Amino acid sequence: MNKMLQKGAVIAALACVILIALYMVSGVIDDRQKYRDTAVQSIEASYAGPQVLIGPVLVRPYVQTTEITETSDKGVKRTSVRKQELSATSFPRELDMRGSLLPSERRHGLYKVEVYELQGHLKGEFDVVDPKTEGSVVWGEPYLALSVTDVRGIIGTPRVMVNGVEETMLQGAPATTGWQPNLRIPLHGVSSMKGHLDFYLDLNLAGTETLSMAPVGDANRLELRSVWRSPLFAGQFLPRTRDVASDGFQAVWEVSSLASGTQAQLEANPVKPIDLMSVSLTTLLDPYSLSSRATKYGILFVVITFGGFFIFELIKQLPIHPVQYLLLGLGLAIFFLLLVSFSERVAFGTAYLLASAACIVLLTFYLSYVLRSTTRGLGFGAMLTSLYAAIYGLLISEDNALVLGSLMLFCLLSAVMFATREVDWYREASEGLQVSQDRTPTAPPPHPS
Repeated sequence: MNKMLQKGAVIAALACVILIALYMVSGVIDDRQKYRDTAVQSIEASYAGPQVLIGPVLVRPYVQTTEITETSDKGVKRTSVRKQELSATSFPRELDMRGSLLPSERRHGLYKVEVYELQGHLKGEFDVVDPKTEGSVVWGEPYLALSVTDVRGIIGTPRVMVNGVEETMLQGAPATTGWQPNLRIPLHGVSSMKGHLDFYLDLNLAGTETLSMAPVGDANRLELRSVWRSPLFAGQFLPRTRDVASDGFQAVWEVSSLASGTQAQLEANPVKPIDLMSVSLTTLLDPYSLSSRATKYGILFVVITFGGFFIFELIKQLPIHPVQYLLLGLGLAIFFLLLVSFSERVAFGTAYLLASAACIVLLTFYLSYVLRSTTRGLGFGAMLTSLYAAIYGLLISEDNALVLGSLMLFCLLSAVMFATREVDWYREASEGLQVSQDRTPTAPPPHPS
């Protein structure tokens, strides 16, 4: 095996060692992400978790008494009385919610968790229709049933008006078919349940990161405003209109029961997964996900840098020791560890700038001695600066990551082809790598006397 192939095998082995180091750094990032998830769970346990608001739904319990006549085999008739406890459920004809989402943050050690307070105003109308009944019916006390995921998030006392009469919200409600509400509004002041019923509800609700609402009405409208600049709209329905700007967002959902299966899902037994309209307060540049993505580009750092060194060594005939390759690779790997550690303290962009600047300065200083030229060291430093800048562009531009990455790889390949366009690979393979240094000529042997 000639010297060039031997050197290439050694460099490949060193690259594998650096990739192992990158894998270990990736494990550190995963661990930090788990610690952050634990912090979120801790905040949820002491504050309030993600909230899902369902309702209100009008429930009218009643007892139905029917007489059943049965004839035995001997022709004897026997009459029995059967009582059934049932409930009539009515969904809003119109359901309108408007609210402001006030974000803030809670800390758990180094970790920040986004929480919110919803200042919501709900109003709607019911068309009250009696169900088909048999026998005699005794109606119980009607109530509006609601559900929130975590009742600890209810701030103050909600204000409820039903048909112009103020009512009180209480905890707990019996199951209605398959759905289990945990809040109820007894309708003490409603004298008649015939025809029409309207309600108004002021509700302040705190939660962590995500707010969802079920479109239980025949016609549903949800309008939210917030100063949060990077919302994530999810659930089964996206907003019909949304405006996301530097000063916050405004979104409007309009969902019909014709497009939603929420009413049938609530009446099913057991309850099926419910269609929701959701928004989450996400971080625009999540440090852990971006750091994890950055490590996936680590192999690109190693291949480009080691390849550049090898080509430089080949063209300039300047030998570089494998230990120097190894130290260079470790310098590249330590960047990702610095990145995730800095990003826990400062914004991701600032952390990326600090980590990349530290590594570029260190490697440029070291390469000036390895390559025996300050100019050459600065040249490789400029290459590393361009590479770090390109990777940052890929990280913050998910929509254009593929096209930007493809163009970057094309440019790198073009640069390699241009730099090696005059290399005689057959000659290099047969002669191996030579040292381009002025050597003192060997003195000829003395002539025999």
